[in-house]
Formats: sequence, structure tokens, C-alpha cells
Amino acid sequence: MSTVYVSEPIHPQVLREIAAGADLLLGYGPTAVAYESVAYRVDAVMLRSERFPAARIVASPRLKVIARHGAGLDTVDVATALEKGIAVTYCPGGNANAVAEHVFALVLALGRRVVGAHLGLCSQPWPKAKQHLVGQELGGRIMGIVGFGEIGKLVARIARGFSMEVWVHDPFADAAAADEHRVRLTSLDDLLSHAGVVSLHAPLTPITRHMISAERLARMPSHALLINTARSGLIDEAALVDALSQGRIAGAALDVADAEQAGGADVRFGGRPLSDVPNLLLTPHIAGQTDQALLNVGSTAWHDIKSVLAGQAPRFPVRAAPRQ
Repeated sequence: MSTVYVSEPIHPQVLREIAAGADLLLGYGPTAVAYESVAYRVDAVMLRSERFPAARIVASPRLKVIARHGAGLDTVDVATALEKGIAVTYCPGGNANAVAEHVFALVLALGRRVVGAHLGLCSQPWPKAKQHLVGQELGGRIMGIVGFGEIGKLVARIARGFSMEVWVHDPFADAAAADEHRVRLTSLDDLLSHAGVVSLHAPLTPITRHMISAERLARMPSHALLINTARSGLIDEAALVDALSQGRIAGAALDVADAEQAGGADVRFGGRPLSDVPNLLLTPHIAGQTDQALLNVGSTAWHDIKSVLAGQAPRFPVRAAPRQ
């Protein structure tokens, strides 16, 4: 029987299926085992956000497949795995709808000051003066989408439902895709200069790291909202704190942050306590965490693990390391 290591919680139905067909080892919960202690006997790994560097790959003599429970590949040393003949798989689109919907949960919560309004009622009587709770409407504004993959396309469709004009920056998108989805292709700087809402959906590479820099934040209109449900490294967090503190943009709502990779009890953002960052709404990487999405993604990852272990081709293999 093959040994499958699951790094973090997945949908219980998928977990039951794995346990019925393999020797299941968990990297979380009361029966958690450290990967390093079992690496010698693991045949397959299913990863959510846990990192899987070259050292783990080299220490895994039986490993045949690394399955990403998601679409991003920046947490896996893909090049080393492929060099050693280990299959790497991913799950394109399985949580795309969930993430796209979360984008607008963040946009509306931020733009309509939902969290502040609720917390205010928790600590004081119903306010007679509400000037501090004046929000923004989306209709007629420009939605700027950076990265036009599965999620970006769904965000564009939802944005049109709010009567927004949609601008897109993606160096790999073409005119045919723009026409099909009724969006305008433009440069990143042009998009940032005009969009009322900017939503990031780009992969994290050395080229895209800190693509939203202090210089680019300065290009954004003062009423703009910045949304990131992709990867934390796309934004220079210290520069974003400065922009928010000085009122250069109206707000930011993020589902990813460098705090995910940091220890300690206090969540800090851009070097500051989270409570000190004005006009920032942060959620703990839950955009893709709906019951439907977890089932979709988990089932896809397990299907490809089973295929590789049976000597068959997976549905969603990674054929080369991510572009640098």
C-alpha cells in the first residue's frame, strides 16, 4: 500500500477516500507527524500552503508525486522535483469561483465600511452622526485586473454585473481573449492610474515580486481600493502601509500577507501592528476555502495522485518550472 502525506486540513470526504486507499499520514492535528521523520517512506504528498523545498525532495527516495491542493507553485521546488523524475500536479480552476466571489466580499466590505460599522455598534450606541461611514459605489468605476487567468476572468464577469468597466494587464493575454471577455488590455501603469478598484491575480515570480511598489502606489487615484487574493509578495507591504497612513489610496483588502510566513502571537503588517494600519482589511487566506472549492480541489489532487501511483498520466501535470 502506498503512503500519502497530507500537509494541512482538506475536505473530509477526500480525506476518507485517501484513508481507504492508502496509508495516510497527516502533517496536522492530534496524529501529526513531521515530514522529515517519515520522508523515507512517503510515495505521494498533497500540499496546501506548506513549503516543499529541495531538501525535502532529496530526502524522499520513494516520492513519486507532489500534488498541489491549489494552483500556485511558488511553495514547491518544481525544478528539483522534475529533475528527479517526480511528478508535480496542480488544480487549475478548482477554487476559482470561490476566490472571485471573495474578491467582491472584500471590495464591498471595504468600500462600504462594513467591518467598522459593525464594530462601532459593538462598542457604542447607534450613531446619529455617520459621516465616517460614507462608502463608495462600484457602478461606473473601472475594475483593474492584474493577471487574466481563470480567476481574473471570473472577476471580470462579476465586475460587469456591477456595471463596471474592466481593464486588464496581463502580458500573456491577447486581443481575442480581451474581445471574448469584453475587457480592455492595457499596461500596468495605465491600469493603476485609472482604476477605482485594482485586484491582483498574478503568480509570484522574481519579476512580479513587489510589482505594487511605492512608485506604483503613488500612481493610483486617492479613491482607489487595492485587493489581493493572490500572493503576498506581489505588494511591498511597507510601502502600502505608508500609502494608507498618508491617505494616498482609500483602502486595501488582502487575503494574503507576509504575516502568514511569520511566527509570534502578534500579526504585523508592513512592520506595524495590524491595528495601527488604517483602512486595511485582512483575512487569513480563506478566499478559496468554501466547502465546494475544497471538495473540487481535493478530489482533483487525489485523482492525480492515484493516477501517478498507478503508472498513469495525471490530468494536470506541471511540465516545467514556473517562469522566472
